[in-house]
Amino acid sequence: MTEDARMSTAGPTVARPPMRRLSRARRLRALVAVTVCAALSTLSLAVTMSEMAEAQQLPSPESLKGQSIAVPGGSVRPPAGAVNLPDTTSNAVRRPGQGEGASFPSAPSDTVLGHESVTEGLWDRIRHGQAGESVLTGGERGVLIQSAGEAWRLLRNDQVVRYGGQMLLAVIAAIALFFLVRGRIRIDNGRSGRVIPRFSLAQRIAHWFAAVLFVLLAISGLVILFGKSLLMPVLGPQGFALVASAAMQGHNLFGPLFLPAVLAILVLFIKGNAPRLVDLSWLAKGGGLFGGHASSYKYNAGQKIWFVLTIVLGLAISVSGIVLLFPDTLADRSQAQLANLAHGIAAVIFIAVGIGHAYIGSIGMEGAFEAMAQGTVDENWAREHHDLWYAEHSGEATTDRKRAEVSAAAAGDGIMQGARP
Repeated sequence: MTEDARMSTAGPTVARPPMRRLSRARRLRALVAVTVCAALSTLSLAVTMSEMAEAQQLPSPESLKGQSIAVPGGSVRPPAGAVNLPDTTSNAVRRPGQGEGASFPSAPSDTVLGHESVTEGLWDRIRHGQAGESVLTGGERGVLIQSAGEAWRLLRNDQVVRYGGQMLLAVIAAIALFFLVRGRIRIDNGRSGRVIPRFSLAQRIAHWFAAVLFVLLAISGLVILFGKSLLMPVLGPQGFALVASAAMQGHNLFGPLFLPAVLAILVLFIKGNAPRLVDLSWLAKGGGLFGGHASSYKYNAGQKIWFVLTIVLGLAISVSGIVLLFPDTLADRSQAQLANLAHGIAAVIFIAVGIGHAYIGSIGMEGAFEAMAQGTVDENWAREHHDLWYAEHSGEATTDRKRAEVSAAAAGDGIMQGARP
């Protein structure tokens, strides 16, 4: 068969349309969407399993008071003669095998030995924290049952874990939705090629020191808070025990370092974070996140709120964490339980807000990461996001990036030397 014949029998050739390649921004959005969906599903599973575990609660002591206990044979009374009943005539109790002459303090009048081991009222008083005599030392040496511990456990698992997990899910979902709708906030006029010094070397070191500690403590803290419901079904009891132990040891090891990190942030970044009238206008315009321009100085209202939360929540987490490291110094365990609740609530709020801060400072806004990575920002970025601050320092703009980085590193360090406001 000739070449022409083969071509005629093969039929017409259909041209395939060229494949469209997704842009880099679209691929990045798709990747973030898939990652966020996976994170939301995992965290939702953890919260659901935690709620299911808490649903299987033991009945309260009050509901068991009037119930009888079914025992084979129908009685738990000891055999006849095994217990000497109180001598009501002499108001004394005899030990087995002893005569009439040996007497001891009488049993309580509302107790009938051989019928009840102790009275209901006695255990009720003990359950409500009535202290007795003990040879042990300590603030609660005479307390046999601390019922507040059960109330603390229920509050932690039913409230902190449930609503904390829901808060984290809501924040992640909101950021994912914002990214899919708004996309990355670009520099409108593009990069100018000129940079302005913004943060000193000391400020950047303090920031990254606190940020690394924040990530380590957040991950280990989330393992402690949600790990039993999330990781144990996957890793098994032994695997989870290993991970939980490592998380706890790491949390206790690096936790005390967070206090000096927070204090360094306070000292180096306090200047310029005082509230101004222009902050109200910035908040009213939503910071320009959805379009439009919102004027600000070096720190806008959102950054100032984040600064206050960092100091307040950071100090609350640090102080409560140190208290939990040394529980023997407390007067009673109720103080440790209160510190545990404060620690967990402050940490969940801090992590939730910190996720938003990390998003805006990285993939959420073009040019923002450079401020903490190199100490400089593009001139157009400064003009668009911090125009009032740019107007004060526009003369420092230069095309020599290395010189600008050196200038930023040599700038004053916060309130100690008067960093640029």
